[in-house]
Amino acid sequence: MAAGDLRHLRRTLDGNDIDAWDPEYIRRVLPVWKTVMGTYFRGEVRGMDNIPEDGPSLLVGNHSGGTLIADTFVFATAFYDHFGPYRRFHQLAHDIAARTPGTGISRWGTVAASHDNARKAFDKGAPVLVYPGGDYETFRPSWHSDKIEFGGRKGFVKLALERGVPIVPVVAIGGQETALFLTRGQRVARFTKWADLTRIKVMPVALAPPFGISLLDLPTRIPLPAKITVEVLPPIDLEKRFGPNPDYEEVYEGVTGQMQETLSELQEERTLPVVG
Repeated sequence: MAAGDLRHLRRTLDGNDIDAWDPEYIRRVLPVWKTVMGTYFRGEVRGMDNIPEDGPSLLVGNHSGGTLIADTFVFATAFYDHFGPYRRFHQLAHDIAARTPGTGISRWGTVAASHDNARKAFDKGAPVLVYPGGDYETFRPSWHSDKIEFGGRKGFVKLALERGVPIVPVVAIGGQETALFLTRGQRVARFTKWADLTRIKVMPVALAPPFGISLLDLPTRIPLPAKITVEVLPPIDLEKRFGPNPDYEEVYEGVTGQMQETLSELQEERTLPVVG
């Protein structure tokens, strides 16, 4: 193994090295990702102009589809296509995803989800994509596809206020149709101590090809080709909208409420599951 490959492997396993971001790698793979995301998932991203042209911002999204979060890949592909591969951009992911070798997502800008990593990215002038709902939301039952479910997690509000960055809501639909998600399995995760061992608080069951039943997306499933639609909303200046000392609960309700309205509108556009 070459020295460069070893360095990249160490960075991947660390999951916290934002300098693993590799714009040349993104430039090379972007045409492939555009083809895959645009063809298989018929990815459609609206409102990219709502992301500030430069400087840091906190992109707050809902996400769906278990560990195979197609909406994230659709959006990240659209980001680099819109702004170019040389604009730094970071996505916060669960530790396990961020540290899995061989995926290339660390080069894409993915790091382990933490406020420290978000601050490092902000210090470099980068937009940061965060999914407050985490595993609770991405493994929600498929009949909750039209629901924003952050589980009351307000850390993103604290982070945005602390660093004085705008929140840009990113609303997606379609990911929960890439499989039939039956249950989060929260009780099972607690009973088996799985939540304590892995920081994953769910033990979800889904139906999907090729094996039929999967538990926590194992064995690996093939995501169904659901149409993914993402809408980026205008940036929110928290102090301007909520005052100089805003209440976290008020901000949380305001942001999630606006996202829920948009998600409901996107749901109304859809015709049939998978077909969209």
